[in-house]
Amino acid sequence: MNLTEKISYIRGLCDGLELDESKPEVKVINAIVDLLDDMAFEVSDMEELYDELSAQVDEIDQDLADVESDVYDDEDYDIEDYDDEDDDYDFDDEENPFYEVTCDSCGQKLNVSEDVLLEGEIECPNCGENLEFDFSNLFSDEEDDDCDVDCASCGGCSDTEE
Repeated sequence: MNLTEKISYIRGLCDGLELDESKPEVKVINAIVDLLDDMAFEVSDMEELYDELSAQVDEIDQDLADVESDVYDDEDYDIEDYDDEDDDYDFDDEENPFYEVTCDSCGQKLNVSEDVLLEGEIECPNCGENLEFDFSNLFSDEEDDDCDVDCASCGGCSDTEE
């Protein structure tokens, strides 16, 4: 039984008692029943508005999730969530290569894009540790005998000097 039905039931009880309308106590009871009746209608209107608002918020939330997936490049992508049948992430893509990074704190292995590496840091989605990437030694003027970088492209080693 909802509020409106309960108020109708109380009103029916009052009418069934055949109370004398001229007595002050009966006038107060009738005024209270009228007030409860008005409040029940207001509450039911608010419930309807709440349901509409809730549906709109759900739509906005879904739209926002769509926008976030379009705008952000899924930097927090976790390799454990990767579905082999899902082709959204091509780790062999030559235009947008992914690199495997291991968190020193928790040992979690992450596949991150080159853009994320160039930003210099990322938060480990597993433990929250800040992972920093330093490429300053790749572009230094000092000679590095163990350099694995193609020196023709970076110009960092003295091997390129002729």
